[in-house]
Order: sequence, then structure tokens, then C-alpha cells
Amino acid sequence: MAQASNHDECGTDGGPVDAQAQFSALLEDSAEDLYEHAPCGYLSTLLDGRIAKINTTLLNWLGYQRDDLLGRRHFSDLLTVGGRLYHETHFAPLLRMQGEVSGIALELKAADGSRLPVLVTSTVKTADDGQPLLIRTTLFDARDRRAYETELLRARTEAEQERERLQKLATTLQQTLLPPALANVPGLEVSAHYHIASVDQVGGDFYDLFPLAAGTWGLFMGDVCGKGAAAAAVTSLARYTLRAAAVYDPDPAIVLDNLNTVLNHEYNGTDPRFCTVVFGLLTPDHERGGFRITLAGGGHPPALLMRADGTADILPTPGGQLIGALADVHIATTAVHLAPGDTLLLHTDGLTEARTDAAGGRYGDDALLGFARQLAPTTASDSIDAVRDLLDTLGTGVDDDAAVLAIHVPRTPSEEQQ
Repeated sequence: MAQASNHDECGTDGGPVDAQAQFSALLEDSAEDLYEHAPCGYLSTLLDGRIAKINTTLLNWLGYQRDDLLGRRHFSDLLTVGGRLYHETHFAPLLRMQGEVSGIALELKAADGSRLPVLVTSTVKTADDGQPLLIRTTLFDARDRRAYETELLRARTEAEQERERLQKLATTLQQTLLPPALANVPGLEVSAHYHIASVDQVGGDFYDLFPLAAGTWGLFMGDVCGKGAAAAAVTSLARYTLRAAAVYDPDPAIVLDNLNTVLNHEYNGTDPRFCTVVFGLLTPDHERGGFRITLAGGGHPPALLMRADGTADILPTPGGQLIGALADVHIATTAVHLAPGDTLLLHTDGLTEARTDAAGGRYGDDALLGFARQLAPTTASDSIDAVRDLLDTLGTGVDDDAAVLAIHVPRTPSEEQQ
């Protein structure tokens, strides 16, 4: 019994030896099948580039018979003109120097003339003594990737076109929120500048200078909270409300009170909107010369007054509350005489809140006052030019829009000689 059992285990008819042989044959067959029908192309070439071996997958991609290529064609013959040029000038030299080149995007030319984008990796097989024997190349079908890249490029182009369209729309909308030209006031020189922090966003800063009754002009400067379309809607409402209210009653405090009522009623829900505003009333001072200006402020940065004698100081409107935030608002007023040679500068907080260092330090009111004292005495155009240069100096630190409006009473020739 023992001998029979031993014969069953070690015999040649279906025993372990046969199973091992069948398994080895299966492995050998599987390895060859894997090479021929792999999901990527395999190619072996001699050192001169002649094709020595190619798998079925790559033949099917290109539409060639094996005999068409083996020993007759070079790898570079399968490339497009541009690919062949790149292969000769870059790919092949790098392969000789490094022994391996991976992930290179090339295009193959199929038998029917069509193009097949592939990613190519080549390695040099060497003998035991280090001498190169042949080149093994693996090629991955990049058609899906090329389609993805093409779609990505198309989407990027469309996004850029949409961005340009929105940028143009934002610029156009911004222009409609500012006066095309400031009113010409006899006896005054007026200049203004609007610094846009981002061309992609509509800012909330606004200003205007316009005639009222004979010999009277109104002016205002404001800054709506936020940016974009919502801020633009508030800006438009505020701008036209101020002009309409000033026609009805030009008293600056009453004008701002009317604007506060409109904004508070319009935006008192879940998305409240408010702004800072300063409104001024200009009238000629026939007794002393120059102009008298009455300012009413609602939470807005104070104006700067640069005198003809070279001094400069803040013209405060203390205690003024944000316009539109509360149903009942406190309006702060002040009055000043602009003598010949004096300049009044209004601005929004985009200037004083500009960052001056990486730590987030702000330019601030004190720095602006020192800047004004260096300018005085000055004119409207010179002060605006100086502020523009200052904004350029601050560069990307100006991360909010900034508006400035300067009003100057020129001296007469006789006054300049005194």
C-alpha cells in the first residue's frame, strides 16, 4: 500500500510534476500574451533605431503589419515631422547621455496618415560589461489626455473671454457711477482721481460736483460698503438721491438725512447696506473773496485743508454716523472759508487704509496729514498728481478703491505778487 501511494504521488501521469510543468507553461504563455496585448505599446529597437520587436497593441494602433516594420523601419519613421525633429535634437541625445528618458509627449503617424498622441518612455538595455545592446520603449495612448487638454484649453479660452467681458462690463458700470466731467465753477480749479484696486470688481466709491441754484454748487464724496453689483446698486441709488435731495433742499445736513432715510428703508432686511458720505455746499464769498463751504459728514474720513500760507490741517466733521445703518442718524456739520490760494482735499479711506508693509501696517491719517503739510500751498491739479504718485508708490498695498477730489481757489495775479 505504501508503494502504491508513493507511485501515485510521484508518477508522471497527472502527478505534481505534470502540474508544475503545466503551470510553468501557463506562466510563459501569459507573459508572452501580456507583452503582445498589453494596454500600452512596446517597442525594441537596435542602437541605430531600427525596429527589432513590436507588440500587437502598437501594431493595431498604427495599422501596420509586423513584417512592414521589423528590420525595415526606424522608430523615428513612425513619428510626425515635428516629433522626428524633436527626437533627433532632444530625445535621442538625452537618451544616449542618461540611458533613460520618460514621459515625453510625441505624435505617431499611423499607416492611414492619422496622428496618434503618445507618452514615450525609453531605456537603454546594457550588457554585463555596460555596453548598450538595444533600446526598449514603452508608449502610452494619450488620446484621452489630448482630448482633455484640448477641452481644458477651450474652457480656459472661454473663461478668459468671459473674464474680459466681465471686466469690460465692470469698467463700463464703474464709469456710469462717476460723473463724466466735473462742473466748471467760476473762480475755482477742481480736479479728481479714482484709483481702481481691482479691474474685476465694481468699487463703491463715488463723487460729484454739480450746479444747484444760481451761484451755488453741491459736491459729495462717498464710499459704499462692499464691492460688486450689490455695491454698485447702492452707489447708483446714493449718487442720484444726493443730487435730487440737494435740488429740493441744499442744506447739507438735510441732504444726508434724506439719503439715510432712503437707504435705511431700501436695505433694512437681511442684507443691510450703508455708506460713508460727506456732502458740501459751495457759495462764493463776495465780501472776503474765495468761497464758503459747508460740509456735512456721515462717518466719512475728514477732509484736508491746505492753506495758502503753507499750513495744512484736518477739517473734522466729528460724530457723524454711517448713512443708512440706523433709522435716526446724527449728521455732523462744519463750515470753512476757502481763501485765494487754499485747497480742500476730500478722499475715501482706500488711501489711508492702504498697507505699507508685510505686517499689515496702514498708511493712516497722520501720514496723510504730513503728506498734505509737505504739499501746501498747492493747487487742485498738483495735489491730485501728488496723490496719484503716492498711490503708485504704495502699489499693491492699496487693496481698496480710493477716490480723491480737490478744490482750489486760485490767486489773482495781484494776490500772487503780494
